[in-house]
Amino acid sequence: MELLSSSDDDIRRAAAAISAGGLVAFPTETVYGLGGDAFSSKALAGIFEAKNRPFFDPLIIHIAGLDALDSLVKWDALSSAARKKFDILIKNFWPGPLTLILPKRSGLPDLANAGLPAAAIRFSSNLTAQKLIRFSGRAIAAPSANPFGCLSPTRAEHVVSQLGSKVDFIIEGGRTDIGLESTVFDITAEPCRILRPGGISRDEIEKSIGPVEIFSRTDIPNDTLNAAQSPGQFKNHYAPRTPLSLHTSVELAALPVSQNEGRLYFSKPPDAVPGTVRILSGTGDMKEAAANFFDILHELDSLGLTCIRAEQAPQYGLGAAINDRLRRASAR
Repeated sequence: MELLSSSDDDIRRAAAAISAGGLVAFPTETVYGLGGDAFSSKALAGIFEAKNRPFFDPLIIHIAGLDALDSLVKWDALSSAARKKFDILIKNFWPGPLTLILPKRSGLPDLANAGLPAAAIRFSSNLTAQKLIRFSGRAIAAPSANPFGCLSPTRAEHVVSQLGSKVDFIIEGGRTDIGLESTVFDITAEPCRILRPGGISRDEIEKSIGPVEIFSRTDIPNDTLNAAQSPGQFKNHYAPRTPLSLHTSVELAALPVSQNEGRLYFSKPPDAVPGTVRILSGTGDMKEAAANFFDILHELDSLGLTCIRAEQAPQYGLGAAINDRLRRASAR
């Protein structure tokens, strides 16, 4: 493993590794991704092996321009209504933290999308990610750069500590801006629906295209074959090594602080709390809370605590995605 800068010369070195079938961890605006050539079965298998990820959990395919879609998307399988929604969504949210489920062309290996008829495709706004994809000349399959089920990385050092020598290069891009994974949205379903809450809120999507549904099968066991329709749908996911429990603010206030316990609050607690306390946003700002989320969980997880008690976020905007990650972390 070699740590690279985000200079063009270093990105070209990483891109050459992608083109040769290697694996590169790189920053996006959400979390760091573990990338490989989306059309190379060898590279795809390497991603699954490095993450210890089950083969029935589909990957997200990253592009750096709309011209790449023709090699990935089977357009004639998309209804006219879905195509209209697609056009609106990419105008409003691409590049950005929105992954769209689209019917796939046969040339994309089944390993990339767990044999499903559709693929998850994303156009990141991160300039380093865009350059890596363009310089490689490939669409890049890239789940988060962490072992399966563990905390997602928002800094290069998180990738170093979790994957280390399992990747060829890690591109240093600083802390990611959004700090939560992309929203996965299925426009092939009727009605269309959010499969994973993330960096684009339900409210934002509904303002663009009208009412949408939320995927309700949220407790898929991690060993259930052929169950996931998109990344991030398993019951146990995004979890620190330290046991974590999730509570309402009222519940948390009523619990005495136990020895060597950590507490994670969405905003400032009403009274002084002894012990190890971290706050996602002192002002209750949802974007700040999301950006700090995985970073603070990594910090708490490194302190040798016996447990982490976390406060639920308000269930609106990005709070829905924060609560989704906390609920999955507490399921371990």
